[in-house]
Amino acid sequence: MVSSSESQPLIKDSAPPKRPIQEIPGSYGLPFIGAIRDRLDYFYNQGRDNFFKIRMDKYKSTVFRSNMPPGPFMASNPRVVVLLDGASFPVLFDVSKVEKRDVFTGTYMPSTSLTGGYRVCSYLDPSESQHAKIKDLLFYLLRTRRDFFIPEFHNTFKTLFDDLETELTQKGKSDFNALNDKYSFEYLAQAYFGVNPADSKLGTSGPNTAALWLLFQLHPLMTLGLPKFLEDLLLHTFHLPPFIVKPGYKKLYDFFYSSASSLLDEAEKMGLKRDEACHNILFASVFNSYGGVKVLFPVILKWIGLAGEDLHKELVKEIRSAVKSDGAVTLSTIEKMPLTKSAVYEALRMEPPVMFQYGKAKKDLIIENHEAAFEIKKGEMIFGFQPFATKDPKIFENAEEYNGSRFVGEGEKLIKHVLWSNGFETDDPTVDNKQCPGKDFVVLMGRLLVVELFLRYDTFKADMSTQLLGPLVTFTSVTKATDS
Repeated sequence: MVSSSESQPLIKDSAPPKRPIQEIPGSYGLPFIGAIRDRLDYFYNQGRDNFFKIRMDKYKSTVFRSNMPPGPFMASNPRVVVLLDGASFPVLFDVSKVEKRDVFTGTYMPSTSLTGGYRVCSYLDPSESQHAKIKDLLFYLLRTRRDFFIPEFHNTFKTLFDDLETELTQKGKSDFNALNDKYSFEYLAQAYFGVNPADSKLGTSGPNTAALWLLFQLHPLMTLGLPKFLEDLLLHTFHLPPFIVKPGYKKLYDFFYSSASSLLDEAEKMGLKRDEACHNILFASVFNSYGGVKVLFPVILKWIGLAGEDLHKELVKEIRSAVKSDGAVTLSTIEKMPLTKSAVYEALRMEPPVMFQYGKAKKDLIIENHEAAFEIKKGEMIFGFQPFATKDPKIFENAEEYNGSRFVGEGEKLIKHVLWSNGFETDDPTVDNKQCPGKDFVVLMGRLLVVELFLRYDTFKADMSTQLLGPLVTFTSVTKATDS
């Protein structure tokens, strides 16, 4: 394991590299054919993680060249330089060195017809004037609604766990993901805007409408289990036509336009057009926030569930003691729960909800991993696969193992290297960078989920499997809280 100083991004333009410069290994293969071959390997022949592991082992390097899906005909240039370690990866956070324009989803960009004709904030580089205005608006939303985050979470997820117990009684099992999809959508609407979607014209259709809209943007990165060549043609070769989801998107837009009226007033004061602001609020709420917790909450439950009863007992002890002492769940109470914080960060490390980061080199660069330095030319696309960078064995001991207490005590220093938010975790999002504006809110939601779970239960058991872009968690039993 290296010290934190040894695992910093080594990309200083003014200083020579500390390690010998090597040619970046790897090949893109023949035009068109090489990209198709790599796409089939990625999705079907090898699978995502093995795709990277096989090449890392072949080239004996965590930095190499490859094509990234989807390739033809959705991406004009699928060629990237791959980064798979925690030392080289942070170059992707430095917007003085990489351009983040239109690279949010990778080497392809979904049609702006899916976002009202606008390139929303996630696709803007900080050098573009609208970026600062929109990100400021999102900061304003988070700042003005923060007092509602904890009480609304309790109200919503209490009902979720009520439903979960009912399903366990009736069926002997409960699909947490399905409940999470329903109640997380409701929670975010309540937390952000003080509105229950079920009481609006959107009704209860929000989660399914949102999921379909998300599919139309992310299908180039998904597999659905269809026959290989049919699925590759359907999902990975051409964009699904946006007009199919236009009516559903209009329903979502109308919901946010009416629910966020005061926020839209503020947006106009900031110099944003009302409709552009609304499309950005919708994207931030549905794609970034809702899409994130659709993956994150099952990830947290998966790893805490697999860790077993010993960790559950320690979490129960810490959480109930803090809440009993303070008499309620508050921000200060949550800060008295270091193990809970660590358990959430360790889940984020093991399985970051955002797995990919991209950036295009703004100039000739030298980057370094732990062993060597590499030259990247201006205009080349750089790609980082976060689950490998956050499990870098030269930064984290037993990096492939979930350790709920990893970040307790002295280990808290390593939180910096949990890179899920498009920045070091100890950095703050600003209008000048591309770090997630809701970084701290996302972590807070994860900690609140664990708090609600173990205030209510002593332990739980669940079956774990995989679906689309994340884990599927099916509860099979819960043990109600007993006096300790």
